[in-house]
Amino acid sequence: MVIIMATMKEYRDERLKKLEEIKQLGLNPYPASTKRTAMISDIVNNFNEMEGETVSVAGRIVGLRKFGKLAFIVLKDFSGKIQLFIQANTLSQTDTEKNLLGLNNLNLLDTGDFVEATGEVIKSKTGEISVATRELKLLTKSLRPMPSEQDSFTNKEERFRRRYVDMNVNQNVRDRFVRRSKFWQATRDFLNQHDFNEINIPVLEHTTGGADANPFVTYMDALDNAEFYLRISHELPLKRLLGAGFEKVYDLGPRFRNENYSDEHLPEHIAMEWYAAYWDWRDGMKFQEEMFKYVLKETFGTLEFDLGNFKVNLDQEWEQWDYAETIKNRYGIDPYNCTLDEVKAALAANNLEVEQSENKSRGIDKLWKNIRKDVAGPIWLINTPTFISPLSKTHPDKPEMTQRAQVVIAGSELCNLFSELNDPIDQLDRFMKQQEMRDAGDDEAMMLDIDFVEMLEYGMPPACGMGYSERVFWIFEGVTAREGVPFPQLKSEIDKTTREIYPDLKF
Repeated sequence: MVIIMATMKEYRDERLKKLEEIKQLGLNPYPASTKRTAMISDIVNNFNEMEGETVSVAGRIVGLRKFGKLAFIVLKDFSGKIQLFIQANTLSQTDTEKNLLGLNNLNLLDTGDFVEATGEVIKSKTGEISVATRELKLLTKSLRPMPSEQDSFTNKEERFRRRYVDMNVNQNVRDRFVRRSKFWQATRDFLNQHDFNEINIPVLEHTTGGADANPFVTYMDALDNAEFYLRISHELPLKRLLGAGFEKVYDLGPRFRNENYSDEHLPEHIAMEWYAAYWDWRDGMKFQEEMFKYVLKETFGTLEFDLGNFKVNLDQEWEQWDYAETIKNRYGIDPYNCTLDEVKAALAANNLEVEQSENKSRGIDKLWKNIRKDVAGPIWLINTPTFISPLSKTHPDKPEMTQRAQVVIAGSELCNLFSELNDPIDQLDRFMKQQEMRDAGDDEAMMLDIDFVEMLEYGMPPACGMGYSERVFWIFEGVTAREGVPFPQLKSEIDKTTREIYPDLKF
């Protein structure tokens, strides 16, 4: 027997016919409201208390069977699934005033449609919790068939382009973004519990800074086409708030870095930074350790993880590694006294890229990252060289190194923390060194932000700051960056079926 598979357009054409028939009956296929009284999980989890109770449930049809005067519909809402048990002698007749479907109208329904069902909570003869449906109302007629949960929907490109389909078919994907929401909620909860104020800061900036990254550029019509950058960091505006008198502040939201995709990086991603006046880096390290444990326990329910080839237990003492000693032990060079040629030689010897515009700080950072990729952690990398950390305070007795700490877990740097630089003369000098790097061709070096220097001249108290991005979530969730966000950016592409359906539209 030859099975002929219908095309998407043929499925859609068939559903359009049903849609027209629904309208001809005088029923509204897209009503504005529903009278849902219970989530499906409420019924399933509390059956003994709710048995015999009349409820109204609503959701998407994921299964539909009809046998003469008997029908079964599997309904799914955000919380779970339940069976609608439909009998000819108990289901109401078609009612255009109430917008109700009768038994003879069930052939107009398809999987993917949204319906509301009202009836008594029962158990079927096979013991399945069900709603003995007396009234059935169409809420949304779907025109394209949703793949069933048994169908394969694994093509990565298709999944990313139609994430709304992916989340319907692959429950684990939808659950991932519930956990992502918990991750950021726990982050907020912990900070709020410790008296931090969430202050939203601009995304558009005349001068962007706070990180080594290439920014996106845009223009504002209202200011005579003035050039703006999409922020690459939250840092400098939040520290301006410390200068304004706030003592504990944070912001949580998107930042933008005009760089390539990787398994751990997206040009647009969510990040959070906090800043606390009158703290130093050691205060911040203690606080951040507790914050990591709280957020991850709230999100995943554990502090022990298998992350790829790494076994990680956060509920232990976190080691501290000195930056310069780590580089010396691995490569035999002193970051403070080595030459650029020695850095290039170490890069080449370890099969790492040596760029034409290579500079010492970038090269040493590459050498560290080559070590980092094999670190299980958790560890704190401390005492970063000053020439790598243009915004952090130096040690009072060791000006060549900064009071900076980074958490490394499963081969990734998961947060950046330091005593904040509040000396305006020192800050300007470091900005100028960064500007020299930009002028030499390093597009990721920081811009000179003279307004920030002015703020420091008015005075900013000693402070500690920390930032982390959703990379923390991706690492512990065990997914790549694109898998870790609901709608990853892709090149624009119009589906072949859509072009066929709408031939007169210009895409």
